[in-house]
Amino acid sequence: MKITDKLKEGLIEPYFSFEYFPPKTEAGVENLYMRMDRMTSLQPLFVDVTWGAGGCTKELTMAICEYSQTYFGVDALMHLTCTNLTVEEIKQTLKTARDMGIQNILALRGDPAKGSISWEPYPGGCENAIDLVKLIRKEHGDYFCIGVVGFPEGHPYSTGDVDRDVQHLKQKIDAGADFILTQFFYDSSVFLSFRDRCVAEGITCPIIPGMMPLQSYSSFYRMTKFCKTKVPTQIWVDLEPIRDDDEQVKMYGVKLCTEMCKTLQEHGIKGFHFYTLNLEQSVTMVLNSLGVQDSLPLRRTFPWRGSRANLKGMAEEVRPINWANRPKSYIKRTVHWDEFPNGRWGDNRSPAYGDLSDSHFFRPVEGKKEDLRALWGEAPIVPGDVNEVFALYIEGKIPIIPWCESALQAETSAISNPLSRINRSGFLTINSQPAVNGERSDHPVYGWGGPAGRVYQKAYIEFFCSPHHLQKIMQLIGHYPSLTFHAVDAHGLEHNSGVKKGVMALTWGCFPNKEILQPTVYDHDSFLVWSKEVFQLWTRSWASLYEDDSESADLLYNIHDTYFLVALIDNDYFESHIFEFFDEVIESLTAASTPRDNNSVDGLTI
Repeated sequence: MKITDKLKEGLIEPYFSFEYFPPKTEAGVENLYMRMDRMTSLQPLFVDVTWGAGGCTKELTMAICEYSQTYFGVDALMHLTCTNLTVEEIKQTLKTARDMGIQNILALRGDPAKGSISWEPYPGGCENAIDLVKLIRKEHGDYFCIGVVGFPEGHPYSTGDVDRDVQHLKQKIDAGADFILTQFFYDSSVFLSFRDRCVAEGITCPIIPGMMPLQSYSSFYRMTKFCKTKVPTQIWVDLEPIRDDDEQVKMYGVKLCTEMCKTLQEHGIKGFHFYTLNLEQSVTMVLNSLGVQDSLPLRRTFPWRGSRANLKGMAEEVRPINWANRPKSYIKRTVHWDEFPNGRWGDNRSPAYGDLSDSHFFRPVEGKKEDLRALWGEAPIVPGDVNEVFALYIEGKIPIIPWCESALQAETSAISNPLSRINRSGFLTINSQPAVNGERSDHPVYGWGGPAGRVYQKAYIEFFCSPHHLQKIMQLIGHYPSLTFHAVDAHGLEHNSGVKKGVMALTWGCFPNKEILQPTVYDHDSFLVWSKEVFQLWTRSWASLYEDDSESADLLYNIHDTYFLVALIDNDYFESHIFEFFDEVIESLTAASTPRDNNSVDGLTI
C-alpha cells in the first residue's frame, strides 16, 4: 500500500517508521529479520531499506523489502539511487520491485561513487534525484509512491544555503515526489525552521522528521562529523562526563530523542522516522516513552500479525488458528492462493494449501545442534523429560520450541500457570487462547480492531498427548457439554466429540459501522493439513538432533508414531470450564497411575 494513502487514513499518533540497512553476512540477515520481527510488532507505518553504493546490495535490499511485506505485514520503502546505474538498469530494477509487490520508492541521487571525491553522473544514467523521480513517473505512472530526502541543515555537499536547498526540494516535489523524509538532526528548532521554509516555498506534502538516538559517544561523533550535522553545545557538555560509559550515553540518547519528539509534537508534528542502525533497544525505549505500547491494541487491525497486503492487492481478514505460532509456515503454504477469504472462511478460499517442503522446517535458531540440544535436552530418554521442555517454554525459561517460533504471546501468559501444570501432566500444548467475553477493544492484552469496540473469543487449547491420555479425555468430556474436541494421529486416525466438518469462529469483534469481524477460526480441513506439518517437527526438528540409534531419537520417534494432536474448544466463552476439565482428567490419571507409569513411552507422566 502507498505510504501517502496510509497517511490519509487518520492514523493513531504518533505514527512512526524504521530504517534498516542490509547486513554483510547471512547470519547478520537472520539476526536482522528476528529484530525486525520484534520491532514491527509495534505496528510501524512502514520500514525503509537502504541501497548500497552503486547498487551493491540491490538483491538483498529488495529481498528484505519483500520479506517485510510478506512475513511482517509492513509496507516497505525501498531506497534507489542514481550512482553507477544506467537508465535501463534503473528501469529493470523498478520492474523487479513492482513484480515483488514493492510500491514505495525513496528516490536519491546517492553518494559519490567509491573512490570519487565529488558526484559525477553515471554515463547513460540519471543526473540527479529529480531525473530519477521523473523517470519513475514516466515508466510507472502513479503506481509508486515516491519519497525524497530533505536536509534541515542544508545538503552536506551543497554550499549550506538552506533556502536554495529547499527550492531544489520543491523541484523534486514538482517532478512527482509524494512526501519528504528528512536527514536526522539534534536541534528541534532546526527542523521547525526547515518545515516553515518548505511551506513558504509552496511545499504541501507530508514532511516526516528523521530521528537517530545516540548509541555511543564514538559513533555519535563520527556520524555527526561525516554528515556535517550541527550539534548544540549543551549536548557535548552533557556527554563529556559520561562519554566512556556506553550505557549512560545510550540512556542520555533515549532521553534526548524523546524530548525532541515531544517538542515536535507540541508544534504539530504527528510522526517520526527512526534511523535504527539495525539496533532495537533505544528506538523501542523512545517509542514506549511516547506511549506507543499503550496504544498498541488500537493499532492492531486483527489479533494476529497482518501480512501479504502487497500480494496482488489482496486483503486477508481471517485465518485458521492452528498456525498462530508458526505464521511464516502458514504464509509459505498460502502464498500462491489466488484470493484470501474475505470476512468469512468459506467456499471462496483457495482449495489447497501448498505442499510441505524443507523450507517449512527451518531451524528457529541459527542451526547448531548443540544450541538446540541445550534448549530441548542433551539426552531426553523418558516422556517426563519432554514434558518438562514444554512446561519450561510456557514459563518463559525456554525461548522457542519447534512448534512455536517466538516467545509466548501475552494472552497465553495470562493462563501460563494452568498450562504449565497440564504440560507436566503429559498434555503438550502448542497453541492456546483464554476465553474473552466482551473486553474493550483497547484492552492491553486482548484488544484489537480499533477504538470503541468489544472483542470475544472461545478458550482453545491444542496439544499432543498419548493414546491413554486421549482415552481419558474421551471418557470424561461428556461431563462438560460446552467442550468439543478433534484428535488425529500421524497416520490419520481421527476421534472427535461435537466437532464436525466445517468452520467455527474462535475470535470475533463488534465495532462501530462494521459487520461483526471473525478473524480467527477453527476449520476441520485446515487442522488435518496442519497436523501433517506438526507431526513431522517431532522428527525433523527435534529427533534429528540425536544419533539415529540413541534412546533420545527412539523416544521422539515413538511420540511421533503414537501420540495424538488434539484441538479442544470450550464454546462457553462467558464462563469457561476448560481447565476444570483438565483438572478432572489429571486427577483421574493420577488415581490410576503407578510409579512405573512415570517412565513409560506412552506419556503417563503426572
